Amino acid sequence: MHLALYQPEIAQNVGAAIRIAACFDTRLHIIEPCGFPLKDRDIRKVAMDYGALSSPTYHASWAAFSASEFRKSSRLILLSTKATTTIYQVQFRADDILLMGQESAGVSDEVRNHCDICAKIPLSEQARSLNVSVAAGIGIAEAMRQLSS
Repeated sequence: MHLALYQPEIAQNVGAAIRIAACFDTRLHIIEPCGFPLKDRDIRKVAMDYGALSSPTYHASWAAFSASEFRKSSRLILLSTKATTTIYQVQFRADDILLMGQESAGVSDEVRNHCDICAKIPLSEQARSLNVSVAAGIGIAEAMRQLSS
């Protein structure tokens, strides 16, 4: 299982994603550019000692990520509030990539069109969205639950 962050804007969310990847034994991919310096101490602070357990793979751009061999052989599943399918309707596979969009804007239509599946986490009608790292944790947990059954 892979977790990919598309042009993250908040260092603390990357740190939390490093912890998620370490705890669920998944690979983390960061698609640049980021909205903060990648050497930001906030990443290390939030990731704590989990950084040694899960070192992210960095992709210089969406094009570089899309051209990578692992991407070509895996399904790309976008987690989006705009999706109609829920994560509970997706049958996850071990080599899937769960893609998370930017905190402020999600992903462009170009990126969305390259995804094999778009899925959402069902929320209360009064709620707009979850924090991106919280949503990533829920998505990875559901995928791992299915894969361990």
